[in-house]
Amino acid sequence: MNLLFIDGEVVEAATETIANDEIITIAEENGDIAQTTAQAAPAAGGSFWIMIIAMIAIMYFFMWRPESKRRKQMENFRNGLKKGDKIITAGGIYGTVKEVHDTYLLIEVDSNVTLRIDKNMVAGAPTQNA
Repeated sequence: MNLLFIDGEVVEAATETIANDEIITIAEENGDIAQTTAQAAPAAGGSFWIMIIAMIAIMYFFMWRPESKRRKQMENFRNGLKKGDKIITAGGIYGTVKEVHDTYLLIEVDSNVTLRIDKNMVAGAPTQNA
């Protein structure tokens, strides 16, 4: 049994679900019976899907798209390396490209010191500050 307040007085009320979205409330006050019918709030299914689509769009524009651009830019940089280019490896080694092969590079890090590294381990070109 639920309690219902009418004009500041507590009135006993019973609530039962009749159909899919219809609620009927019967209130008893001093022997009189009042009956009201109201529509229940619609399910929030539509707004749920809108929020999911909005979150996917936000993730695309702020995460996936910029990362894809960076990856393509780095791939173009690595494919464009040629003899004499200065590079930094992912391990922080500065060197100059001596030879370019399909999957690896030979870099010179000091006079007569040559390292063979994978092309994917090239982190970028050194900046002017270094």
